[in-house]
Amino acid sequence: MSLDLIHLYEQMLRSRLFEEGVRTLWNEGLISGEMHLSLGEEAIVAGVVCQLEDGDAMALDHRGTAPLLMRGVGPVSLLRELLGRKDGLCAGQGGHMHLFSRKHLAASSGIVGASGPAGVGFALAAQHLRPGKLAVAFFGEGAVNQGMLLEAMNLAVVWKLPLVLVCKDNQWAITTPSSTVTGGTLTERAKGFGMPAIASDGIDVRAMWEAAREAIQRARNGDGPTFIHARCVHIEGHFLGDQLFRAARSPVKETMPLAGPLIKSIVTRQGVPLSERLHALTSVTRRIQDAAKDSSSVENDPVLRARRALSLDSGQLDALEEKVRSEIVSAVESALAD
Repeated sequence: MSLDLIHLYEQMLRSRLFEEGVRTLWNEGLISGEMHLSLGEEAIVAGVVCQLEDGDAMALDHRGTAPLLMRGVGPVSLLRELLGRKDGLCAGQGGHMHLFSRKHLAASSGIVGASGPAGVGFALAAQHLRPGKLAVAFFGEGAVNQGMLLEAMNLAVVWKLPLVLVCKDNQWAITTPSSTVTGGTLTERAKGFGMPAIASDGIDVRAMWEAAREAIQRARNGDGPTFIHARCVHIEGHFLGDQLFRAARSPVKETMPLAGPLIKSIVTRQGVPLSERLHALTSVTRRIQDAAKDSSSVENDPVLRARRALSLDSGQLDALEEKVRSEIVSAVESALAD
């Protein structure tokens, strides 16, 4: 299989427009609960999923809509699931974090690190029942501190399973910088189990495709698991309505209600010294600025980066984008119809 940048861009754009549609429905109150989107992860997902074959399996985390969409799950079925409809992918009972498709051998979970054991199970089944097939496990960098994922990595190596472990690292554990809660480097940690570990630019779909190609080939050849560490930026933060992003985008509106409690916490005579309180306030302010800077940078948008790399004239590009846009608009209208 050779790299087809046009196809990869089409899949990434399809995912982006789909999730932007989900964001609109969520903002309108038509989708309830938290909403974790894959905005910013499109290059990672496309680079891996677009190389999978029938019989390959996917163990997904709480950002499962993009992988399922690129794997072939219908957008209307997905949207109706998010809307809580009985005719949704999981009869409206899975929401966006617990999606399942038997046809596509794909399952997601909102439990951090759960895609590791699930991926091992999928890979073990492939090893015994479908030689030449493999499993992919997607997870964030925070999951690598979970015992179940570390145990899964160990078993994958010991049993030489056809598993590709994809770590999507946005360097934030919700609102905590990951570097403050994670020791060492993740690639070295993976190598410690005895498996190859590849560091890749998760914003460049071509880099991700090459990293995944190497890992997938090893798995199909029976050479065991591979760990891919891919850096990315979550354009909407950890979830829609992320506190850091709200404060960055509307500083006056978001901080005014907090002004009184903040001033009171600083001037009170009880508690830690004033210097520590000021340090904490400065730290929060810096995190808000960092989050806003990362998400607003054009260089951190994988879809725009892929678009710039295309060798299409403006007419061809417009036609491609209009086709995808029309498909998603039609899907949203169909999902909302009775």
